[in-house]
Amino acid sequence: MSTILNSYTNDAISVVMPARNAEKTIEEAITSIVCQTYKNLELIVVDDNSQDKTLEIAKHFAIDNSNVSVFQLPEDDLDRFDKNNTDINAGWIARNYGIERISGDWITFQDADDVSLLNRIEVQYSFACKYQSSHVCIDWQKYFSQYVGKILNVDPIINNTEEEDLLTDSREIVDLSVRCKGIVPTYLRWIHDNVPHNLKTRRILNRIFFGDLQTPYPGAGNCTLIRAGITQDILFRPLNGRVWPSLRGRGADRDFNFNVAQLVGDSISVKLPMYLWRIEGENNANYIGSKFIPV
Repeated sequence: MSTILNSYTNDAISVVMPARNAEKTIEEAITSIVCQTYKNLELIVVDDNSQDKTLEIAKHFAIDNSNVSVFQLPEDDLDRFDKNNTDINAGWIARNYGIERISGDWITFQDADDVSLLNRIEVQYSFACKYQSSHVCIDWQKYFSQYVGKILNVDPIINNTEEEDLLTDSREIVDLSVRCKGIVPTYLRWIHDNVPHNLKTRRILNRIFFGDLQTPYPGAGNCTLIRAGITQDILFRPLNGRVWPSLRGRGADRDFNFNVAQLVGDSISVKLPMYLWRIEGENNANYIGSKFIPV
């Protein structure tokens, strides 16, 4: 276990994993959570109306692991696909369903098609304790099969990196949330909620509704760690209710994290790439060099 945790407590952490048609990837995703170096965990898998063997695989893990629970959404999202047949749900209903069933002091998330390095949650939690933050993001790097089941040796990175180069602090994040928020939801929220999303994203209108659509939330927004009590006030929102959607039109994670950041005022993002994302392209931060390679 990393030395940065030596003086911290051992709160219970709940991990919510939405899963839809993920039979090819969910085994790796679940294994990366049940094998975390931080042990006081529960994993809640929410099957989002899968049509393959996703549910069957998840239930197999629940049989062998007492800290794994599996649920099925009782109904499907009728507005899941837009006119271009793009899935705009982004698992927001499944995540909220899982949040309602957690028992931990903290919540984090894991997508069923990605993988966490095995000390990801330990490191996030340690930074939450050290900086007294109730909302902590880490960063991501591109998925490679040889990194699965590995850890990132963070101590030498932390010890040899200036704090301002390692962290995006709460002030920067709140300022960014203000810049990325449009005039309409800031002052006329009822109008924002009643104008269809496809109209709000039109070239002439999107600036007043969304401010800056292109700047991402700093860090990997899909695996944020937050205090459980925050979700009494903030959950994931449907597309038309999102104040900070992404340029692609979904942005459930971006919207959720900026919303939390404005509420709590103590958010941080740690520039340690500990989440393996199955995506084409590279991390915006261009993590290269041996110090960021999992071992």
